[in-house]
Amino acid sequence: MSLFTSPKALGVTEEQIFSKTGTLGLPEFGTNFVRGMLEETQPHNYSELLQISGLSHGTDVWLGNANELIENGTATIGTVIGTRDKIMTDLINWGFPAADAFNVMEKVRKGKGITDDYQVQLREAKIPEWYIQSMLKIKYMFPRAHAAAYVLMALRIAYFKVYFPMIYYATYFSVRADQFDIVAMSRGKNATKEALKRLRALGNDATVGDKNLLTVLEMANEALERGITFSMVDLYKSEANEWVIDGDTLIPPFSAVPSLGENVAKQIIVARQDKPFLSKEDLKKRGKVSQTVIDYLTQNSVLDGMPDENQLSLFDF
Repeated sequence: MSLFTSPKALGVTEEQIFSKTGTLGLPEFGTNFVRGMLEETQPHNYSELLQISGLSHGTDVWLGNANELIENGTATIGTVIGTRDKIMTDLINWGFPAADAFNVMEKVRKGKGITDDYQVQLREAKIPEWYIQSMLKIKYMFPRAHAAAYVLMALRIAYFKVYFPMIYYATYFSVRADQFDIVAMSRGKNATKEALKRLRALGNDATVGDKNLLTVLEMANEALERGITFSMVDLYKSEANEWVIDGDTLIPPFSAVPSLGENVAKQIIVARQDKPFLSKEDLKKRGKVSQTVIDYLTQNSVLDGMPDENQLSLFDF
């Protein structure tokens, strides 16, 4: 639970991972927007996380609405309208007729506002004015059951992030990421932080690919700060698509190499199972690897000691 307010449980500081929470990589809670919500609300229990999940998926429920109510002290993260169901249960708890509470909820959660008659009825029932005004701003409300499913998923994954970091990061990079800078990652903290700095400097000029890579490097930086290292691809240890755990090191798959597609990655696996590669020429031929990829692997010391071409020995006769 503490990850939603601090990265301390990960054994790192805010300065090391550039985040005031430990939720990088947690589904629904890892984006800049939601991390900002967590920083502002400081949730400490499951119910408050449900509220944040609802608020982050609604329309006109957080910005210009709930966040202002929390900032000025009118309400708290626990009392603002976070999910559609809360409207009905809050109104019933304030003594509003159950059927009418349901009807108001249905109008509000669809962004249809509140009829004049219901507004009169709400004020006669002494429903707080701030609550009525908040409902009138809402365009769409998230259901509490969906929020519960998302929060439970995030908590389960958070457990692995805290207690089984190698499994967590290997799975994250295998399942959730598809763009990497394995050169920077394999060179350690400083190189990864420099790559992050360059991407952040792009600002509004950043492409979708740049933004995706930024997210991956944030995760890599966090892993490095937790004592996990990254290697370059390994001709005989790397898999086609999945990251491999080797002690405290994560070995990237062949598909993490630029310009190396999934089919070629799988072909390399098939070819090496047949017999070891004798040369770069052999790798290129049997692994269906392009010269561009051969050059990349050579430049990054993956093929050290491997001759360029097959050598014929006099003793092979």
